[in-house]
Amino acid sequence: MKIATFNINGVNTRLPALLEWLRREQPDVACLQELKAPEDAFPADAIAEAGYGAIWHGQKSWNGVAILARDAEPVEIGRGLPGDPDDLQSRYIEAAVGGIVVVCLYLPNGNPQPGPKFDYKLAWMDRLHQRAQQWFDSGQPVVMAGDYNVVPTDEDIYNPKSWRKDALLQPESRERYQRLLDQGWTDAVRHVFGEERVYTFWDYFRQHWERDAGLRIDHLLLNAELLPRLRSAGVDRWVRGQAKPSDHAPTWIELAPPKATRPTAKSAKSTKQTAKKTTKKAAKKTGAKKAATKTPAKRTRRAAQ
Repeated sequence: MKIATFNINGVNTRLPALLEWLRREQPDVACLQELKAPEDAFPADAIAEAGYGAIWHGQKSWNGVAILARDAEPVEIGRGLPGDPDDLQSRYIEAAVGGIVVVCLYLPNGNPQPGPKFDYKLAWMDRLHQRAQQWFDSGQPVVMAGDYNVVPTDEDIYNPKSWRKDALLQPESRERYQRLLDQGWTDAVRHVFGEERVYTFWDYFRQHWERDAGLRIDHLLLNAELLPRLRSAGVDRWVRGQAKPSDHAPTWIELAPPKATRPTAKSAKSTKQTAKKTTKKAAKKTGAKKAATKTPAKRTRRAAQ
């Protein structure tokens, strides 16, 4: 099972690129961020013609997230990150796909910092931490995939010096990302690539793509139930090199099939029912290298067995 995350930076503007990527790479699940489209403008028909069912949480001009499933219909669990009923930004959606809970998120950028946007980012991450704990404790296999807008360490950016004041590298942002790992979540791409540098984002300025001056801000976090199934991970760099691309490249993992087990009363319950109980319970508790024509189209590694 191949699960990918891709900040598309305008789903209608870059629809041809999205459809080409789906055709060539055929992910089983694709988490999209930054749709920049209201609910009724999401290109559901075109995506269905490509063989994908979809759920989405849109917003005019900004934000927006979606979960696509190949030859299947994602079963929506929830939309909107719990914890703040006044937060109307479309940044979070959950679904059950193929026996896995898939969380798609678009974490706030937080710039400029300090300021209200950075405060919102940190508060959002605190709410994410609470929801992540619920999912980690659920007993379900879970992946939280998306654009986290956090560069976890200096090894995840071509040159941290010029980014020191950016919200993506602030100690508060990194500390909150680390708190997710401390819960027990595994950063799948880092787990597979080890100390090897790998990037998922190259902004449009100063020839960052051409120089391979990238950042790693797109992450897939796996809980303890899902980690043993991790087989490989990679980045479809060729997408970033196309005409009028997103500034992100699709980032993905590949999972082995689940081991056959005898059904139990607990496992027989639907993932959606379990999710509702979890939510109800929670409510009660309140390296830069030049990239020219020889730049690989993909960065792929297999997990150590």
